[in-house]
Amino acid sequence: MKLFISSDIEGTTGIAHWNETEKNHPDWKYFSEQMSREVAAACQGAIDAGCEDILVKDAHDSARNIDPHALPEQVRILRGWTRKPLSMMAGLDESFDGVVFTGYHSAAGWDTNPLSHTMNGRNNYVKINGQSAPEAMINAMGAAYCGVPLLCVTGDKGLCDYIKSVNPEIETVPVNEGCGEGVISIHPELAIRRIREAVARAVARPDKEKCMFPLPKHFVLEICFKKHSDALSAAQYPGVQQINETTVRYECDDFMQVAQAIKWIL
Repeated sequence: MKLFISSDIEGTTGIAHWNETEKNHPDWKYFSEQMSREVAAACQGAIDAGCEDILVKDAHDSARNIDPHALPEQVRILRGWTRKPLSMMAGLDESFDGVVFTGYHSAAGWDTNPLSHTMNGRNNYVKINGQSAPEAMINAMGAAYCGVPLLCVTGDKGLCDYIKSVNPEIETVPVNEGCGEGVISIHPELAIRRIREAVARAVARPDKEKCMFPLPKHFVLEICFKKHSDALSAAQYPGVQQINETTVRYECDDFMQVAQAIKWIL
């Protein structure tokens, strides 16, 4: 069993402010430690279920947030950015049996997390085929492109509800619930326990293929930027059309082309 874990921070238990996500801010230390503990819990759950090979992608900001010492020694970790189109999923390929997301969050524009965003703060929304796209959607499609099922997602309740609406077979662990500019969270130790248990269940199931995230045959990517100049710049990418002052659209039939467009214009 070979497992890939992609980890973010804005869906970490208790996190509520941008200062708590930023490496050079003193508030970051506690939440980077909690992020590390939640990743470690996911790893341990997978090991409990017999997983022998785990690759963790630190996928927040600098991609240097997780303390490697916090992880089980069987685990490999990819820190920093590869600059390749899969981005937060860098290192994933067809050889993996499953994917887990920890610390993931709601999409730009959703009112279910005070830190809602998609990839960065430059856009009002990112849509794929008319649906507001959280990073979990984009990355789950990347997993499906590689033929790898999404087994478990941890993060805010809004995101977990979305994942269940797309495929109820996927395990979720909601740890925060957005409340205006705040969050209501469960206890961090309870989060650790639930994450370990959920990942163990997901890895142990024999019918993991039921957890595959749906991959469309055709893609319409729409990005609404906050600044009109960003839309103008994005429209220089081959195939991108500017449809109003701040919004661009890109259509294709291949997810990897979508990932490349997101990498270069978003």
